[in-house]
Amino acid sequence: MKSLLGAWALAACAPAEAAAVEEHLGACGPCADEALRLRTAVGLLQRPESLDLDPGLRTRVLESCLERRPPRTPVPEWAAAYDAETARLDALLQDFGGSEWHAPVRLRWYESDEASSRRTTVAGVIAHLLTVDGLVAVALGLDDPLGDATAVRPTPWDRTEAYWRAARFPPTRSVRAPWRRQSHDLVRTVSLADGGAGRLPVSYGDYALPLHDAMLDRAFECWVHAEDIAEAVDYPYDPPSGRHLHRIVDLAARMLPAVLEHRRLHGLASPVERRLVAAGEPGRSLRLEIEGSGGGEWLIPLDSPAAKGSAEHEVAHVALDGAEFCRLAAGHVPPREAAVGQVGDRAAIRDVLMAAAGMSRM
Repeated sequence: MKSLLGAWALAACAPAEAAAVEEHLGACGPCADEALRLRTAVGLLQRPESLDLDPGLRTRVLESCLERRPPRTPVPEWAAAYDAETARLDALLQDFGGSEWHAPVRLRWYESDEASSRRTTVAGVIAHLLTVDGLVAVALGLDDPLGDATAVRPTPWDRTEAYWRAARFPPTRSVRAPWRRQSHDLVRTVSLADGGAGRLPVSYGDYALPLHDAMLDRAFECWVHAEDIAEAVDYPYDPPSGRHLHRIVDLAARMLPAVLEHRRLHGLASPVERRLVAAGEPGRSLRLEIEGSGGGEWLIPLDSPAAKGSAEHEVAHVALDGAEFCRLAAGHVPPREAAVGQVGDRAAIRDVLMAAAGMSRM
C-alpha cells in the first residue's frame, strides 16, 4: 500500500485503488501520517485556483474559433467592444439571486464641477442601460424600449427617469431579458448594415455622435456600470481588453477639445490667452499619455476644437493609467484625486482633467 500513497495524494489512483488506500489509512498510523504529509506537499506544488472563469476566456475562445472559420457576417471593429462588454456583464448577472438584483447601487457622475450621485439597484442599473442603449436602437429603426412612456427630453437622464416612473414596481431581474435581447439586436443590425452605417448620427438630446462612436460610448458605459454592480455585490471585475480599452480612451481623447470649448464658453475653463487658432492649424497642446493596457499618446488641442494638436506647441504633459483615465471620464474619480503624473502649464492640466470628469453623466 505504501507504494500507492504518492499516487493517492495526487488523486491519480483508480477508484478501487483509492478505496483500498483509504481503508488501509484508517488502520495504519505511519501510513496515515505519510499520506497527510504528501497531501500537504501536493497543495504546495499548485495553489488552489478560483472557480470563477477568466474574464478573457470568452474572447480567446471566440478569436480561436474565428481564426479557424471567419464569420459570414463579421461584427464591425467599432462594435466589438460593445459586443464584448455586454457579454461580460450578462455573464456577471446570470447567477444573481433575488437579493443581488435588489442590492443598492449608487450611480456617480460630475455635473457643474461637483460630484453627483443617484441611488438605485442592480436591476435599476440594467434598466438605465436598456433605455440609453435605446437611443442607438431608435437611430437604427429598432423598437424603443420606452414603449408608450414619454421622456421630457431625449437625453439619457430623462429617458431613464421616464422608464423608472412608468414602471408600476421597481425594476426586477425581469429587466435582464429585454436588455440582453436589445444588445443582441444592436450588434446584429450594425453587422448587417452597409459600410457607411458607422456615420449614422445618434442623438443624445443635447448632442449627437456618429454610430461608430455611439457604440464605443455604450461599451464604455456598460463596463462602468458593470463595475458599479460588481462593487455592490462585492465581486471582482476587470477592465476591458487592451484593444477595446484603447478605442474607448481614444473616443474620450477625441471628445476632450469640444468639451473644453463648451466649458470655456460657460466660464468653467481658463480663457484663451492668445488669439484663436485657425481651423486645422497647430496650437497649444497637452500631451495625454495613457499607460498600461490600451495605452497610447494623444495631443489635445487646448484653444479650439478645430485646431490641430502639435508636439511643437506642447505646454503640458499628463500621464495616467488607462482604466484610471476612464474612471475619471466616468465621474468615478475626482479630478484632484486622480493618480496623475503631470508637468507643465498647471491651468491647462486642471482644465483637461476637469473636462474629462465633465464628460460623465448618469
